[in-house]
Amino acid sequence: MSVSANAPLIEVRDLGVRLNTSRGPAQAVRGVSFALKRGETLGLVGESGCGKSVTALALMGLLPDSAVISGSIRLDGSEL
Repeated sequence: MSVSANAPLIEVRDLGVRLNTSRGPAQAVRGVSFALKRGETLGLVGESGCGKSVTALALMGLLPDSAVISGSIRLDGSEL
């Protein structure tokens, strides 16, 4: 799907990820939102364990099947 040049290439809205751990469910990511247009770069910065890697894994579709994902991840206007 082709969209306007001004539209975001990647758009994440209210991303949430819950993972099952040995201690039970853990909310790894809560309320992450951002948009990137073509040619833009984003750096995820934060303390150890704050969800940077889990956010990146969600964008790539590499989370375990047991992960519960909420929110929206769109690539070029299409929901992933």
